[in-house]
Amino acid sequence: MKQGLSLRVSQHLALTPQLQQSIRLLQLSTLELSQEVEQMLDENPFLEVAEDAAPREDFGLGQTDTPVSQETREFESTTDSVSSIPDDSGPSSSSDTEPSSEAKLEESWEGDGSVDTAPDDNEWGGDATPRKNNNDESDVDATELARSQESLQDHLHRQALSLRLSPEGKAALHFLIESLNDDGYLEDSLASLAAGLAGDDLEQREAVEHEFAVALKLLHHMEPAGVGARNLAECLSLQLLDCKNNDETRAAIAMCQQPMELLAKRDVKRLAQLCGFPDAVIKGAIALIGRLDPKPGRRFVNVERNLVVPDVLVVKSGRGFKVSLNSDVMPRLRVHDIYANALKQNKGQGGAALQQRLQEARWFIKNIQQRFDTILRVSSAIVERQKNFFTHGELAMRPLVLREIADELGLHESTISRVTTAKYMSTPFGTFELKYFFGSALGTETGGNASSTAVRALIKQFVASESLKKPLSDNQISEMLKEQGIECARRTVAKYREALRIAPANLRKSL
Repeated sequence: MKQGLSLRVSQHLALTPQLQQSIRLLQLSTLELSQEVEQMLDENPFLEVAEDAAPREDFGLGQTDTPVSQETREFESTTDSVSSIPDDSGPSSSSDTEPSSEAKLEESWEGDGSVDTAPDDNEWGGDATPRKNNNDESDVDATELARSQESLQDHLHRQALSLRLSPEGKAALHFLIESLNDDGYLEDSLASLAAGLAGDDLEQREAVEHEFAVALKLLHHMEPAGVGARNLAECLSLQLLDCKNNDETRAAIAMCQQPMELLAKRDVKRLAQLCGFPDAVIKGAIALIGRLDPKPGRRFVNVERNLVVPDVLVVKSGRGFKVSLNSDVMPRLRVHDIYANALKQNKGQGGAALQQRLQEARWFIKNIQQRFDTILRVSSAIVERQKNFFTHGELAMRPLVLREIADELGLHESTISRVTTAKYMSTPFGTFELKYFFGSALGTETGGNASSTAVRALIKQFVASESLKKPLSDNQISEMLKEQGIECARRTVAKYREALRIAPANLRKSL
């Protein structure tokens, strides 16, 4: 075989650093985006927070109120305002094969691919979000309220101040309090805790374990009742000690000494035999245990972790609905004009590195603009498709898949998936994740389709109206759905019921 050299021209797709940043910012949640912005502000001197600057009139995200009944051409003006911003990535290349998800995302965000190596710095001085309205001084930030909540450890340490203990006892009690988990349980045994402190010294380990045992008894008498328990049975028993001393309380304490599976199954006859109480007393004891708190420390958990701030707001407007971005979650960023002008005037040694940092700041602002523009477009398309939900509730939810929204907006399914993950929408019926509005289809007798979300809502409605003495089984719920014209098997009903955290029929039965 003869060897030779030849030239071949080919095209390939490449993910530029700017596009990689765009994809990463798109899939971040509100909290993660805030952390990313804080990190970028610390690292890049050309990036600053716009405190007093007024919103730009030609800024695409300034159109926060977008009627969903309008055509998609309204979004073209928003996209054009973003794509007209100069970029240094160069024209995007194409491939003979079908573009990948990242390539389609690049095509939808790159615009006309124009290149301008010397963009005007004033163009980047606009805000990355509309100005926040602070006229109402009575508004209280929910995050600040969450931060001000007292933790379980602080609550217990405050109670420990009133106890007269030796230095060793105080140290042991402090150590146990700090070892509690979020539910208020002591997961590690006293022996393992003592071994971790005393090491291989057996005599010292026994002394430390003794101090822990004394401190644990004190911890069990603190509020909330049940704190410091090693398991569920001990937690319930500690709470029952504060209840009125009668047959039901004594029976409940005796039941906590039995296997918890019997209590979970409400096996009255078996519990009556083991505890030596009549069936009526056992039923009252089960009801008493049902009023106890199995996780006494949960009320002190910092609610900031469960705080959901909506990215999109949907309000009623005439006969339709208006979709707007939540300006409170949108960072207000701009390029530092003084630093940018100084770099223009003095392009000496080290100017290339500073120019790169300046370009990174510009791209970061642009990518944030594109992120919120895409969220707005996808949210408006969702509201347009799910109008019945916003009018009548979840029972009117229609089947919807990612491809429908992707085809309508000219984006890839992966882009829609990134947008709908960890992004929330405030509606007249509550706040929901954008993925909530997507659901599979179930067949109906008429040949149509019913959304799985609407079916779950029907199951929840059936269970809420059932008789407590004769709760509906999964098979009965399946038959009731068939009467409504929805083909839903018993196993599918069981799956939806478990997803709704509804107990089986035998556990829902009233004693």
